[in-house]
This record gives sequence, C-alpha cells and structure tokens, in this order.
Amino acid sequence: MTMRRRGRAAVALTAAGLLVLTACTQVSPDGDTPDDTADGEITVGAGVTAEPCPDAVNADNGCIYLGVLSDLTEGPFAALAVPITDAQRAFWQKVNEDGGISGYDIDIDTYTRDTKYQAAEHAAQYQQIAGNIAGIAQSLGTVNTESVLPDMIERSLVTVPTSWWSGYAFDDNDGGLLLETGYSYCTEALVGLDWFSENHDAPATVQAVGYPGDYGGDSAEGVKRWAEVNGATALEAIGTGPNQVVGNQDAVVSAVLAGSPDVVVLAIGPAETAEIVGKLAAGGFSGRFLGALPTWNPALLDSAAAPALIGLFNHMSPYENWDGTSAAMDEIRESLGGELPTNGGYIIGWGIGYPLKAALEAAAEAGDLTPEGIAAVVEGLTVDFSGLLPEHTYGGDPQANANQAVNIGTPDPEVDLGIRTVDSFYTGTSFDQTDYSAACVATG
Repeated sequence: MTMRRRGRAAVALTAAGLLVLTACTQVSPDGDTPDDTADGEITVGAGVTAEPCPDAVNADNGCIYLGVLSDLTEGPFAALAVPITDAQRAFWQKVNEDGGISGYDIDIDTYTRDTKYQAAEHAAQYQQIAGNIAGIAQSLGTVNTESVLPDMIERSLVTVPTSWWSGYAFDDNDGGLLLETGYSYCTEALVGLDWFSENHDAPATVQAVGYPGDYGGDSAEGVKRWAEVNGATALEAIGTGPNQVVGNQDAVVSAVLAGSPDVVVLAIGPAETAEIVGKLAAGGFSGRFLGALPTWNPALLDSAAAPALIGLFNHMSPYENWDGTSAAMDEIRESLGGELPTNGGYIIGWGIGYPLKAALEAAAEAGDLTPEGIAAVVEGLTVDFSGLLPEHTYGGDPQANANQAVNIGTPDPEVDLGIRTVDSFYTGTSFDQTDYSAACVATG
C-alpha cells in the first residue's frame, strides 16, 4: 500500500486499516511496481497512518507511531527513566516543529508504557503495542529488552535500547535491529582505567563492584581486560544488589577494605555508590573510585557521602555532561526553557533520539517506511549526534566501529547537576589491544 505525501487528502485510508498491516507493496498508478520514489510515494505499514498524529504539530502530515517501554513509576530506575522519557518527548516535538520526517509527524505518547523495570511486565506491555508501531524509541533494560527480542526480530522492529550491554554491537545477539548509543559498560571500564592511569598513578590493583548480569558483569570484564593488557592485578569482582534487595552495602565495604585495591570501578546505582564510597572513606580506604554512567545522581551531593565523593570519585559518561558545549547541548538546554532537569537522564533521553531519527529519514528517502524498510537501512547507517556523542556507524566490524570516547566528570556542588567535566571524549589505548569479537559477558 502506498501513500502519496503530495495530496494526502486524496488518500482515503483510515488509521485503523493501516495499523493492521505489517507491510504493504508500493504500486504505481498503472499497476507496475516502480523502481524509484521520485514521484513522492512512500510504502508504509504498521505504525504509519495517513491521519495526523493526536495533537499534531503539522495538521497536514501523517503520523509515525513509536513505542516507549520504560520504568515510569515504581521500579528501581524510575528516577532516571522519567527524565529520559521527558527528553525523548521534547526531542521528537522539536523534530515535528521542524516539519517532521517526509510528510509525517512522530508520536511517542500514544504507545508509551510503564514496565516497572520487570521483564514480565515489559513483555506484557510490549505485546499490547507491538502491532501498532513502526519502531521502539526506548526499551529500558537489557534483560527486559531480551525478553521480547525474538518477537522484535520477527516483526523487524528497530529499537533503541536504554542500557549499554556490549552484546548490542553484535548481530548474533540483536538481529541487527538495536540502535545502541555510546559505548558498552565493558568499553567504559577499559577506557576509564586508561584515563585514570594517565591522570593519577597507574594502579597496580583494580577491582570491580557491580550488580550481576549485563551491567556489573560487563563492567567487571572490562576491568579484567584492562588489567591483563596493562600488567595489573584484577582482584575478584564483588557482586552486590540494590539496597531494596540486599539491605546495605556492608559486605562490599568489608571486601574492598580486605583487598585494598588502588581503584574500584563501580557499576551500581547512585544510592549504593554513596554508601560504598562514604563508608570506605570513613574506614580509611586510600584508593579511588570510577563510576559507570548510572552511578550518579545530583542528589548525592546532599548526602553525608558528599565530601568523600568530591574527593575520591570520578564519573564516566559517553554523553556530554550538562556543562558540554555541543550544538546538541544547546538544543537540550533550549528545550527546557532555562530550567534544569532532575538529573542527567534528560541528556541520555535526547541522545537516544538521534539514531532512530536517522533511520526513519533514511527509510523515507528509500521510499519504504514499513518496519522491514526501516530495518533495511540500519546496516551502514552513520549517525551524527550534533556533538553530544561522536559520530557512529552501525554494523560492520564492532571493534573498528566501537565508540570509545569517555567524558570524565568530578562531583562539584558549584555546577549544575553536580558534575564538572574534567576530560571530554577521552580515548585510551587498551581497548584496541583486546578482542571485541563477541559480547564481553552473556546476559543469562
């Protein structure tokens, strides 16, 4: 089925009729299949309608519906996920205000669902929306995303994950459908320790502390690989969980004190970060800490651990911090009208919009906005993040195309959102000395 974007009023198809279609075939007026889209025709399918979006910015545009599966109320990452989703709403609003994409506005509100960061709930909400969307603008959590990935592949639903597992770089894991942003947790640990070695004394012993699975496991493998490349000793990784599950971090504190590493790489949540750093500092620990992307929240500067964090902790992020100077950061600040977001989740939410926008634009240019048509443009897709992240090409050799650029920050109560950048887009040498031909760790 074809929509001609010129003269949309002449297309008498209803939104309901389009939503039941998973793919349509473009046909020219004489019944032949055309070999180009120079006449303005675009093949459409699930999640794309001739009717305008609800509360459309451009009343003459059709609508591309995207899904969002996130932790919006009571789950452990709601404090981060809510501003992520708010930023996505602002990102796509700007796209619509700039005219949309090839005669279509983008809607992410209709099919936004709260998963409470539970795999079963994630799967249930996904099944409710999967047949009505052209792609997924946010899928929060690796295990949650993996719970529905086989069906995503079956439907060819291009998806932006909101987690940073190394497996997303490999088609064997994601079917070539997941548009990851930034680096993996594994890469982050490798490059972060390179930065530490250049800016502090090179550590002789390093240790990972993290949640089990893709997050802490991926980071711990990066720590191990860094030690192997650099002739250091990686002490046994320490597993832990959120305080809601394990109660407190006393066991971690005791284990770190016993090993006394030079650097601890944390892959946990902000509450656990504050407790571990604060208690270790109070206990006389003389090492320092590197924190993965999800470890920071500005509220930590209001905690009893603030002095220890200011003195001993550095934060790592693939995205610019709030003090960044890119065109993207200018747009982010403008979208908030001079207000501050709750935390850096807003920056993440804006950043994850770029790859799906690029995929939709490329698919529209190719004349095929079916899910299959959008999936077909992912391999080799090069995305410009307006300076928020380095340019990235999807597909190809994962090691050659891997993003390795880390923004290093230090806690500072005098700057907005509490993190002052001390090194922008730092890249080290250790990653290229490792084998990145498969995921650093499995998710199971």
